[in-house]
Amino acid sequence: MGLFKRNPFGHILFLKTWLIRIMGAMTHRRYRGFNELQIEGSEIFKDLPDNNVLFVSNHQTYFADVVAMFHVFNASLSGRTDSIKNIGYLWKPKLNLYYVAAKETMNAGLLARILAYAGAITVERTWREKGKDINRQVKMSDITNIKRALEDGWVITFPQGTTKPFKPIRKGTAHIIRQYKPIVIPIVIDGFRRSFDKKGIRIKKRGILQSMVIKEPLQIDYENDSIDDIVGKLEFAIEQHPSFLKVIPKEEIEAEEELNKKRQWEY
Repeated sequence: MGLFKRNPFGHILFLKTWLIRIMGAMTHRRYRGFNELQIEGSEIFKDLPDNNVLFVSNHQTYFADVVAMFHVFNASLSGRTDSIKNIGYLWKPKLNLYYVAAKETMNAGLLARILAYAGAITVERTWREKGKDINRQVKMSDITNIKRALEDGWVITFPQGTTKPFKPIRKGTAHIIRQYKPIVIPIVIDGFRRSFDKKGIRIKKRGILQSMVIKEPLQIDYENDSIDDIVGKLEFAIEQHPSFLKVIPKEEIEAEEELNKKRQWEY
């Protein structure tokens, strides 16, 4: 790698490599130490092409979710299936890995700007800004940047555009899927909301079992599926369709609480 070689967004790969190494080392214990990250299905990464892959996931914190994915993706590509044990996988990280994030979030402070350099594709929200509802057109430059990232590598997106559960899927993701025809890999995460604060920076509670389930590629007919069809498939794939909401019996809640106690680590 040339010392000043850059990716399509102008980021120096040498700097990005060291940023991922340092931030990865600093955050590793958040998923294997203070808390335990249970991973399922990561063997799929080794069989994927090097570009035009879109990962869609539910969202629970601003930063902890995507940082965990950087760990899991790189660990799997280095041969650690469903495990992030031994952070040696950070020495040669996947550099063409990107994630879609709100420009407002990634401009909010020095830490966010540093994390943005690791691979953020910043987009302007069309429905909300500074805590207020808005309604504006999608910027074509944002769509172009997502296309550029897909052409170069893998892209992670959170199609609900919010950390609040069971919010609607934004149709922009479905348009991108239909237009650029990427392989779509659903990911379902849990436990991050209980582990971290909303930003995903401060550890809120220790001994929480976090989980990340990587599913098989979504079956999409790019020519015939409508935008609404694709939105529906995304909702079910990341388990955010309203049908997943249910009234849980008291006995089931108590049993789950007992299970959570058993899952907690001893300190």
